[in-house]
Amino acid sequence: MATIYEARRSLLKEHLTKNNIGAAMITSPANVYYYTGFNSDPHERFMSLFIDMQANETNLFVPALDKDAALQESDIPTIIPISDEQVPFEVVRESVGELSKTVGIEAKALSYFQYNTLLEFFPGVQVADIQPFINKQRMRKSKEEIEKLRTAIEIIEKVLKEGIKKVKIGMSESEFTGELEFLMRKFGADGPSFSTIVLTGEKAALPHGSPGERKIQKGDYLLIDFGVIKDGYCSDITRTFIIGEASEKQKEIYDIVLRSNEAGINAIQAGVPVKTFDIEARNVINNSGFGEYFNNRVGHGLGIEVHEEPSIHENNEQIAEAGLVFTIEPGIYIPDVGGVRIEDIVYINEDGNAEVLSSFPKQLQIL
Repeated sequence: MATIYEARRSLLKEHLTKNNIGAAMITSPANVYYYTGFNSDPHERFMSLFIDMQANETNLFVPALDKDAALQESDIPTIIPISDEQVPFEVVRESVGELSKTVGIEAKALSYFQYNTLLEFFPGVQVADIQPFINKQRMRKSKEEIEKLRTAIEIIEKVLKEGIKKVKIGMSESEFTGELEFLMRKFGADGPSFSTIVLTGEKAALPHGSPGERKIQKGDYLLIDFGVIKDGYCSDITRTFIIGEASEKQKEIYDIVLRSNEAGINAIQAGVPVKTFDIEARNVINNSGFGEYFNNRVGHGLGIEVHEEPSIHENNEQIAEAGLVFTIEPGIYIPDVGGVRIEDIVYINEDGNAEVLSSFPKQLQIL
């Protein structure tokens, strides 16, 4: 019985055949994992899934120190290790021999250095960008992928529920971040899916600020944006709290963002352009007079990577379809005052309807 990875590679091979592409060199670690089951960050070392259509061969090139892990985790029978003193493309050349004229690559993943080295060892070869096909394939999540995402979401919501019990006035952002990341491991995460964002007071106006030594004070916004990786899949959730007591202005801003979040989610269905979800959420903030304080897209795809296709912005004409998973995360960010963001993860199910995978309460909580 074919593995899910073989089934995924079969679709990729069909695409290569249809477009007269003789080989594919997949170098993005996320895509290598998607097609083989081997999940690894090679850092500066070379790693590639190499599919040679002419020879009907599939090889997985990995750093020598990852060979045993690749043998255990991937479903590729031919694992070719590359040791640190070897020239990676020399090993590739020795293994695959001559290549046909066109090699499929991921334009966003292949570095200029790798491109030049590829041409050095395979003179006359041309490259074709197969990234759009891979992105489209990865966008449609299978039932197995949804279950992995649910697990990653369950963990981060457990972390948030326990974590906010530890908030104390006088605690620094960095100290609280440490508490949250300890809980991630305690509850079974493989690690954070990105650098945890904990911002207080006026710093909550920085959409991607970094936790520092600012101490939590009464009346502060407390914005927490974080996620975990579990079994290769990511979660990403944001909730904003108020410390001690909320002003009327803070309540008003929170309510607008919550209504924006719900408007975006209520607009989600298959068959309409994904820009609709951004526009519906954005209209709530614009019509409330805070449009100038929301200047980023309303969401992004989520899966093996924390930022994937589709990008949910007001100019994206792509038609939503079953299988998509993405965030809806409107916010209002007022410089030197503070900000509110509420982020949920939504799945378009087989019926074409929106299923909100995150479930942490959204009503304003005063800690």
